[in-house]
Amino acid sequence: MADLCILDRLAETIEARKSAHSSNSYVAKLLSSGQDKILKKIAEEAAETIMASKDGNTKHLVYEIADLWFHCLVLLAHHELKPEDVLHELERREGISGIKEKLSRKTGQ
Repeated sequence: MADLCILDRLAETIEARKSAHSSNSYVAKLLSSGQDKILKKIAEEAAETIMASKDGNTKHLVYEIADLWFHCLVLLAHHELKPEDVLHELERREGISGIKEKLSRKTGQ
């Protein structure tokens, strides 16, 4: 079984690449290009994920979701956030009906 700590290790690598020169690091180049470039990559990867799913190619789907998750980690780093911030939110929602959780956001409860 895969180790969830990979998210932390990737986040640490992304954090370290913030100080790298953009000609030597894709992450540094992406971060230095700003939020709009990161968001564009996430949209691109999300579209590729959708297409892989529609094609029914599970191997390709896993590959595209890995790309999507990676770029989401870059976005978290851009905002000085870590994977654990998202994991805490998922943990908070655990056991709560999705319908009920969504309603709580509208009512501010």
